[in-house]
Formats: sequence, structure tokens, C-alpha cells
Amino acid sequence: MEMDFERCYRAVDSRDQRFDGWFYTGVTSTGIYCRPSCPAITPKRQNVRFFPSAAAAQGAGLRACRRCRPDAAPGSPLWDVRADVVGRAMRLIADGVVDRDGVPGLASRLGYTERHLHRMLSAEMGAGPLALARAQRAQTARILIETTELAMAEIAFAAGFGSVRQFNDTLREVYASAPSDLRTARGRQQSPAGAGTIALRLAYRPPLHARALLDFLAVRALPGVEEVRDGTYHRGLRLPHGTGQVALTPADGHVAATLRLADLRDLAPAVARCRRLLDLDADPAAIDATLAADPALAPVVTAEPGIRVPRAVDGFEQAVRAIIGQQVSVTSARTTLTRLLAHRVDHEVDEADEDQTPGQPHDQRSELRGFLSAEDLLSVPDSGFGMPVGRREALRGLARAVVDGSVDLAPGVDREEAVRRLLALPGIGPWTANYLAMRAFGDPDVLLSSDLAVRRGAAALGLPDTPPTLDRYAERWRPWRSYATIRLWRAA
Repeated sequence: MEMDFERCYRAVDSRDQRFDGWFYTGVTSTGIYCRPSCPAITPKRQNVRFFPSAAAAQGAGLRACRRCRPDAAPGSPLWDVRADVVGRAMRLIADGVVDRDGVPGLASRLGYTERHLHRMLSAEMGAGPLALARAQRAQTARILIETTELAMAEIAFAAGFGSVRQFNDTLREVYASAPSDLRTARGRQQSPAGAGTIALRLAYRPPLHARALLDFLAVRALPGVEEVRDGTYHRGLRLPHGTGQVALTPADGHVAATLRLADLRDLAPAVARCRRLLDLDADPAAIDATLAADPALAPVVTAEPGIRVPRAVDGFEQAVRAIIGQQVSVTSARTTLTRLLAHRVDHEVDEADEDQTPGQPHDQRSELRGFLSAEDLLSVPDSGFGMPVGRREALRGLARAVVDGSVDLAPGVDREEAVRRLLALPGIGPWTANYLAMRAFGDPDVLLSSDLAVRRGAAALGLPDTPPTLDRYAERWRPWRSYATIRLWRAA
């Protein structure tokens, strides 16, 4: 990644938090690395080096600053925008693929040899996939040390380390402290979230229009899966090693996240998915500047800065929602989805009742659970769908394609290839595939010009409201047409 020294140094000198996560500042005289907004005295030019990743700074022998916590900075917005191999690799590493499947598994998902993948990541990020995953493990371990009372050995394996020795050595190298010292430094306060729960802050680049995000999610919330209550979004999660629940509360400069996980190895994937859901790694200043250059959008951008694209924690879930939502209202789609989920919930409660001690109450219905998996959906009988036969079979066709691997809905998917394969499935048209590209795959440049609400929003703002003319007009909004789509929806 090309970094201009003067531009980076000016960002550090002004402590500009918009650049947090874009690069890291290494100070050779102190042996530490910081985020650009670190409040410490600006280092002299001759003592500064800039790195494209925390892993690259660690590889140069630097340790993380204890004051600005550079490992807790927002991620680079490049990994949401970029659709190339490096961008896809970074999204998959954040989702824990290296911890689960190793570098061979990552390389296989991307379709490259391990050697070539290492070369590409090293050239752009200053570190290979193992080093990048190691930096993430160190951050996960620190969160667990500071927010739980788990034994260090449990934390080591939950964070993805292969041994306690590797865990100790890495944390001493990255933080210049033994794991026990990190726990001592936090003080004796118990986490306000309670035992067995992890509480942390998810940083973002301001501004963040939190109300728009919560409004969007609330109107689509599915009973038993998610809810918005008192300014907090709650939902159940399906994760690689088990289930989880999360509560996300937007605050000034961060989103407070409270996680309950069945398996602590899922901490990094859960955090990555929550960040992706709320689009927390976006660069709103760049996005809003482009959209505000259009006089038709300038008033709404000024009135509501920091609008994000609500994304997804699960690609298959978003695909099912999109298929059911074709050509129907949001309310109608929610009703149909609720009916589908009710069949699964009733079935699970019946099984729980069979195993339950007589007279002992259970709280199955009060728990938020993750959405159906593809295997779950294939087990639902015809009577559980409550929709036309064509739509039901489209859902089953999608589920079979996900199970057999012919369609990949993971965050690191090749977006163009995924859209092509989706369009080859019966019952999936351009609107559905492009909607998934925007919300499930994170493509920032999708305009749903045929969408009725988008066309109504365009008309309300005095813009062309037929698909061909709107498509031509929207060329000026590149590469942020997904964000323009959200604004047109709000205008409608």
C-alpha cells in the first residue's frame, strides 16, 4: 500500500482520528507503534516510520503503544472497498479463517498457492497471512485478559494460539508485558457485563448516523433472532464453533458491544461480523464528500452525515431475506420470515421439552438465536414456508447450492463470481443478486435503480426516476453508489 510520508506525518501531527486504521506510526526512538491520533507528543520526523498494518510494525520489532491502543483502531476501509485478492484475504483473516483452517485453507478459498498469497500480502501489508492472523490473536487475547476471569491457558487456546508458550511469547513481544501483568494493570473491577460475558468497544470513524442504522434494522427485526430496544440492537449469532448473542449500543466514538459466546474461539469472528453489520470500517468523510458534490444530494448529506450501509452477519441469512423480499413490502417479507422461523423455533422447543426434567422451567423462547442454516432450511417441510411454490423452490435451490459449495456467501467471496453464480440459480434475478452484493458482500458501489423505493426517493429529490436515466446520472456517485442507494431509500 502506497503511503506518502508527508501526508501521513501531517495526519499524526494533527492527531487526525480519521486516519486511524489506515496506517500505523512506528517510533524508532521508543520502540513502539501507535495509531495516528495518539495523544502523545508528536515524534521527530527522523524517528518515524509508517506501516500499512499492525503486523508489519510488530515484524519490525515494535510493540503496541499502551496509551492509544493501536490494535483497537477501526479497520482500514480498503478491505471493505477492495474486491481484489488482498482485500478478500483481509476480510477472511478477520473472520478467523487462518485460525480455523490455517494458511492452506485461506489460500484454497482464494484460489492461489500459499507462496503467491504470502508474496501478495507481504508486498501490500508488510506481513504475510500468519503474521496478520497472529496480530489479531494478540488483540483477541488482550480483550479476554481484560474482560474475563478465564485462566491464561483457556485464553491462549480461545484466542487461537497453538500453545501457552506461543501465547506468552507473543503477548510479551507485542505489548512488552506478560499476560498476568496486563490483567493486573486493568485493576480489580469486575466487568459490568457480568460473569461469562465479554464487553468491548468497537471503534469507528466519525460521524456515525446511529439512528438511521437502528431504524433500518428495527423495521426488519425478526422475532427470536433480533430486536432493537432502548437504543440497543440485540441479536443471536451462528458462528463457526457455536452460537452467541450480542448487544450493540452506539455511543460517542465507539459502539459498546456485549457478547455472550458458547465458544470463546468465536470472539474474533463475532467482532468482525458485528463491525461488518454496522459498516464500522467505512470512511464517511470520503463518502459524504463525493455524494455532497451533487447539488441534489448535498442537502440530505448535510442534514444526515455519516449514513452507513447496514450489512449482514451471515450471507445465507441475507440471501434468504432477499429472495423472500422480492417484489413485496418490508412488512410482508418480515411476516413470511417470521412464519418460517416459527416452524424451526417450535421444533427446537419440542426437542428441549423432551429432554427437560419434569417441572423445571426453560427459557428457550426468551433466547435470541441465529438465523436458519442452509441445512436447517432444507429440513423445513412445505407447510413451513407459507409462500408460492416458485419462491419456496428458489430458497431450496439456494440452500442446496450453499451446502454443496457451488455458491459461496462468505465475506471474502469474489463478488463478481458470486453474483454470476447467484444469477444462474432459478428464482434469483438482478435485483436480488445486486442487493446481496451490497449488503452481504459489502460492495460499496451498487445502485438498485429498478427498486421502487429507490425510484421514489430519486423523484422526491428531483432526480431522474427511471432505471436507465438514473443509472446514467449516478455515474457521478461512483464508487459510493451503495451509500447513495441508502440515502434514496431514506428520501422515499
